[in-house]
Amino acid sequence: MEHFDHIIIGTGQATGTLLSAFLKAGSRVAVLEGWKVGGSCVNYGCTPTKTLVASAKAFHTAQRGAEYGFSTGPVQLDYSRVLERMNSIRNSSNEGMKEWMEGEEQVTFLRGWGEFTGPKTVRCGEEELRGERIYINTGAKAVIPPIDGLEEVPYLNTDRMLELNELPEHLLIIGGGYIGVEFAQIYRRFGCEVTLIENEPHLMAQEDEDTSEAIEEILAGEGVTLRLGAKAVKAAEQDGGVQLTLDKDGKQDTVSGSHLLLAVGRRPNTDRLALEKAGIETTDKGYIAVDDYCRTSVPGIFAVGDVNGQGAFTHTSVNDAEIVLDFQKGGGRKLSDRIPIYALFSDPPLGRVGLTERQAAEQGYRVLRAKMPMEKISRAKEMGQTEGFAKLLVDGNTDRIIGAAILGPNGDEIINMFAAIMHSDIPCHEYRKVVLVHPTVSELMPFVLDGLEEVDR
Repeated sequence: MEHFDHIIIGTGQATGTLLSAFLKAGSRVAVLEGWKVGGSCVNYGCTPTKTLVASAKAFHTAQRGAEYGFSTGPVQLDYSRVLERMNSIRNSSNEGMKEWMEGEEQVTFLRGWGEFTGPKTVRCGEEELRGERIYINTGAKAVIPPIDGLEEVPYLNTDRMLELNELPEHLLIIGGGYIGVEFAQIYRRFGCEVTLIENEPHLMAQEDEDTSEAIEEILAGEGVTLRLGAKAVKAAEQDGGVQLTLDKDGKQDTVSGSHLLLAVGRRPNTDRLALEKAGIETTDKGYIAVDDYCRTSVPGIFAVGDVNGQGAFTHTSVNDAEIVLDFQKGGGRKLSDRIPIYALFSDPPLGRVGLTERQAAEQGYRVLRAKMPMEKISRAKEMGQTEGFAKLLVDGNTDRIIGAAILGPNGDEIINMFAAIMHSDIPCHEYRKVVLVHPTVSELMPFVLDGLEEVDR
């Protein structure tokens, strides 16, 4: 049995952060991977999907040439080139990490699924390893909803969707969260007919209603068919495609398409780990239970990334790893101190940080709210991107920003400014004094505060 200072199970984005630190410390490390190196972000998440977002935006903008004063003639999509570009980018990331690990003398890289045999031991294939510290970074996988007949039809999840070599004639998408919304806009812009089905009354149901409605208006304006408040209850094959039976308020009808994409959420990837053999506890939703420092119920075993249920993004996974490393050096960084932040990479993108209005009200804040539509921001008008708005939420008792939603050009970048403001505990009246570059969208953000009004509970 080989002995290691550290064993890392899975190669999602937290692994790179951990491994860099362990190598600098001269540690001996084993890394196990039973699927694709790089995890979901590199292979079927951020890297490939945002590459598609960029291609779809460029194609869409080219078709709007007349609005900007130029003509290019008919614009045609070469989907094979789109896929070639996407695969080139994601494969370079995948191969780069693989070559890095294989080239380090301190690293033993094993291809295979890791399985606990005890609190300090892991089996990978025919080999059993012992580690002083073990890190579970196995991520999450797509949920398959309980729909009658679903197993009899050729449905897609995100990784299968990215392997399609031809454009769907009519793409049906079940799930109106950020994955479903992004794919709906991408493939509609590529010229596909798209129907997006969401069981909740609104898309992006975790957001405030005004944000959800604005996103719905953007998608509908581009020709995406929205079936909101409708639940898929049955699936059947039809002429080589799929027919779904939808139920809305007790009334049923059908919708047919050439392809079906499931985007209804993800669940922790723990099936193969044999957690019980190590005594590792899980939550009622199946995630590995961790404390503020990503420690599991077993000393010396940590869980980072999506598998611990404390975040579902690359940036939270990387931050988990940073918290673990800080803890091991005696620092005080904690999961509970992390301010939630993420982006929806639609066009325009949505950047979100902190609380929604609903959450703030439920937590008893005295909420002040200010909104500014993008159509009132000069830079947005100059770019021809006036959909959306900026919304700031302030604690009326402390003068601190407690939440922000930026739906508009560069919203995914602008939101980082508010994360820094909130983390640094800067009062609103101080932020209002900041001078920012003109002409930009972000320069108007301090001025949004001039419209603060108290929200009735």
